Amino acid sequence: MKAIQLEKPGHFRPIDIPEPAAPGPGEALVRIHRIGICGTDYGGYLGKMPFFSYPRIPGHELGVEVLAVGEGVANVAPGDRCSVEPYLNCQHCSSCRRGLTNCCEAHKTLGVMCDGGMVERYLLPARKLHISRQLSYDQLALVETLAIGCHAIDRGHLQPGEHVLIIGAGPIGLSAVEFAKVAGAKTIVLDINEARLAFCKTTMGVDHTITARGDGSELKALEEITGGQLADVVIDATGSHKSMSAALAYCAYGGRLVYVGITQQELTFLHAPIMHRRELSILASRNALSRDFARIIQLIEDGRIDTRPWITHHARFDDMIAAFPTWLKPESGVIKAVVEV
Repeated sequence: MKAIQLEKPGHFRPIDIPEPAAPGPGEALVRIHRIGICGTDYGGYLGKMPFFSYPRIPGHELGVEVLAVGEGVANVAPGDRCSVEPYLNCQHCSSCRRGLTNCCEAHKTLGVMCDGGMVERYLLPARKLHISRQLSYDQLALVETLAIGCHAIDRGHLQPGEHVLIIGAGPIGLSAVEFAKVAGAKTIVLDINEARLAFCKTTMGVDHTITARGDGSELKALEEITGGQLADVVIDATGSHKSMSAALAYCAYGGRLVYVGITQQELTFLHAPIMHRRELSILASRNALSRDFARIIQLIEDGRIDTRPWITHHARFDDMIAAFPTWLKPESGVIKAVVEV
């Protein structure tokens, strides 16, 4: 069976691996139809993803078809189209027992800590499959990306009418935008890339955008937009330690700062006294919960979230290795690339 392996940073290679075993109790064998490429994949390729290990078969944003199920599986059947919840949790640790399955103490994300879905067929716990009778494989492959933003917005307890500043207009930032809109918030996006800001404004209907110039103009622009109040919730989706260290300054009194981007570098709070003066809450957001997947599928099916503008680049499975480095270039204009298996 064909697979693509990231042997080391900067080097993919095609490999052959054994076919999966027949599904056992609680398992499902799926055919991979679509693989979304996300920031984790780019970070792994660049050697900048802290949870990544090598060699690794990547791929965790998946649209799949169920081929066979094992004993006791009742939630899916052969022929079902599904999105995959790629967070493997033990179900027994204290985190899992408290419902915090996204941060299981033995957590493994497909394609990051264990081999993922950049293969033709894959064996999964059936409980990690989320059915849709309506969505395409492209749409199903985007559910996991959207789930990251959904969970980040939930972590910030965003309320209708509040100002939310989303820093970083990559796929994770854009997924947060979708759920900020669903929450009825006033959405502001800050990014260095003018093309992505234009996409936010014209395609995603963002209320305001701010260009990151690094000269202090960003804070002034935010004050003008919010009437001096600043942002009730700040979501940093950049993965940049510089951005993450400076993000406190954008928070309103009583505000919440949510880190969804990941960095391996040290964070230094450049405005630490602000944290106490404004009584800020600093939160991390990791992965998503099972309920997020069902909610997102329903929102797409109901037309409240439109995934069509997201996918800007496609590649066939056999062409992915050659195409991948081009997607890293800002001039490519990539929002979301999807691999067709």
